[in-house]
Amino acid sequence: MEELIPTTANYDESSIIHLEDMEHIRLRPGMYIGKLGDGSSHDDGIYVLIKEVIDNAIDEFTSGFGKKIEVKVHFADRRVAIRDYGRGIPLGSVIDAVSKLNTGAKYDNKTFQKSVGLNGVGTKAVNALSSEFKVMAVRDGKCRIAEFSKGKLVSDSGIIASSEANGTYVEFVPDAQLFGNYHFINEYVERRVWNYCYLNRGLTLYYNDKRYYSKNGLLDLLENNMETDPIYPVIHIHDGDFEAAFTHVNGQSSDYFYSFVNGQHTTEGGTHQSAFREGYARVVKEFFNKKEYVPEDIRQGLVCALCVRIQEPVFEAQTKTKLGSTHMAPPDKDGNYDSPLLKTYVYDMLKTHLDNYLHKNPDTAEALQQKIIRNEKERKEIAGVKKLAREASKRANLNNSKLRDSHVHYNSNHPRRLESTIFITEGLSASGSITKSRDVETQAVFSLRGKPKNTYSISKAEVYKNEELNLLHNALDIDDGIENLRYNNVVIATDADIDGMHIRLLLLTFFLRFYPELIRTGHVYILQTPLFRVRNKKVTHYCYTEEERVAAIASTPNAEITRFKGLGEISPDEFKGFIDQDMRLDPVMLHKDFDIPGVLRFYMGENSVERRDFIMKNLRIEDDESILVV
Repeated sequence: MEELIPTTANYDESSIIHLEDMEHIRLRPGMYIGKLGDGSSHDDGIYVLIKEVIDNAIDEFTSGFGKKIEVKVHFADRRVAIRDYGRGIPLGSVIDAVSKLNTGAKYDNKTFQKSVGLNGVGTKAVNALSSEFKVMAVRDGKCRIAEFSKGKLVSDSGIIASSEANGTYVEFVPDAQLFGNYHFINEYVERRVWNYCYLNRGLTLYYNDKRYYSKNGLLDLLENNMETDPIYPVIHIHDGDFEAAFTHVNGQSSDYFYSFVNGQHTTEGGTHQSAFREGYARVVKEFFNKKEYVPEDIRQGLVCALCVRIQEPVFEAQTKTKLGSTHMAPPDKDGNYDSPLLKTYVYDMLKTHLDNYLHKNPDTAEALQQKIIRNEKERKEIAGVKKLAREASKRANLNNSKLRDSHVHYNSNHPRRLESTIFITEGLSASGSITKSRDVETQAVFSLRGKPKNTYSISKAEVYKNEELNLLHNALDIDDGIENLRYNNVVIATDADIDGMHIRLLLLTFFLRFYPELIRTGHVYILQTPLFRVRNKKVTHYCYTEEERVAAIASTPNAEITRFKGLGEISPDEFKGFIDQDMRLDPVMLHKDFDIPGVLRFYMGENSVERRDFIMKNLRIEDDESILVV
């Protein structure tokens, strides 16, 4: 064991440092909003800031005040403005409510029943982490306006007369000093806006002046987000604090959830999601009177939108992505629970409504049973192959350097878990450069040997037989779905040439065929690396586009210009700058009208005249290189 050497630093009264509330948030932002990020990922901090402000507006709506919320994101100057028409923050407490921790109305559960935010932190974090922050509260013909910079008060109007409607207006610009060269992605914001509408029927939300509204709640959410047709009509249950919409689809490797608590999107699930999975399997087994049915077979292909509303929910982090509550309400002052267990509540809801529905709709019951039988048959067919593949994978991993693992993993409780990343690359030179440049704490590397197999028309059993793909999905730990996903960011890192594009397409085909939820939940990215280096003795520019190259040459006299043909040509010292906190990632996103089977058939199916014509139409020749423009 390594000997511990005592520090030479003094530990006395001078070592004790007091940080004001805003200073602490700026020093430890991860405690309040998770990771910072540059906006490439849906869970980056800039989107959490938007969420925290809208959550307060939603709490007003669910308390019965204000049926309209306005959200504006100005992409050019990265300014966000959110206006609700609720009661407005009490004017005498406006400044404290947005700048002092442990101050707010959320601690009084009589004022905010089943609120999203209960810790009194959200808006304070937005204030502290913004270079500009403005709040205006309007109540009964009077208002108060306060402006801040990085959490410090800049101006206060005091209480003045106003003709504005009651409510609260918040405007902010995330601080580039903390978030770097960040950018908002419209699709990420719009997805959050839609979720608020699905979960709050009767609410009208305007995002950049476009109206968003949902009539049927979670039923709309599920129907608008399924890429394939359901096997049977969506079952929709809405009873008090419980709402769920669910069906089965083909081609889904496991069950998939859109789960929420009090309107908060719990992307990592939690006790409510586990309760539904367990309760659903139990009710179905009881309905068919089939004790031998395996829960895995009952749930495979299940897609579900779920929301429960409980008092004072307990989440596993300030970002509220996983529920930890076990009961529908917290214990009393003596530690006793008067409310039912969450799992019992969910089971009772399913027992009452799902059992009833299946009795009244025999066609749905028959379709569900046939799906379970097919799932069972498929599971048994691949069981032997799967066992051999796992054994082969274990043997290969013992002597194999294909995976250079990281220390921190997404399925751990480590504070840097959201940064966990795996680069999937091809060739020894490219993987070698990334391996030497990476942060071993959070970044892993998986090296492909040549082009992976085209999985468009093969079965899951054939995937297990293919050593390369078998090792890959074992490295990700997604064999049984993405609940145990080992890395938050799955980054495809291939050369920017035709071969690299082909490998990228083959990997995306594999994910879309067998693990679409990996892409659907925003875990897959494409690494952008520079195409050119323009430098002289004083300055070096890395250029990712032809336009950047032209601009760099114009501003750099006597420049030396290098065209990078592949990742392996970039030295490890240089590569480090492309995979650090300023890493450029393009997220792989599925839009709601994206036809997965159709796209895969077109690009990866048998050769067709249609595809040949498309390639010829979109192929252009530049510098003796073929470039396919898609």
